[in-house]
Amino acid sequence: MPPLPLRVDYDAKKTRAAARQTKDGPQARRLLAVAAIYDGATRSEAAVIGGVTLQIVRDWVEKFNTHGRMG
Repeated sequence: MPPLPLRVDYDAKKTRAAARQTKDGPQARRLLAVAAIYDGATRSEAAVIGGVTLQIVRDWVEKFNTHGRMG
């Protein structure tokens, strides 16, 4: 199964800016992992950044696509 594409109204710069603005540590970690994917990192690399499994990264991408930074 190919990886889920990321939404097109965000990019790495906007996602990192959102990570800097949040006071929620886990949310910042999720956003930084997604920003890495925007920059061309593999989902495996994003999982390492987030300290989670590939399935969790997929869940994060799915929620990010649906709800934006609040996902």
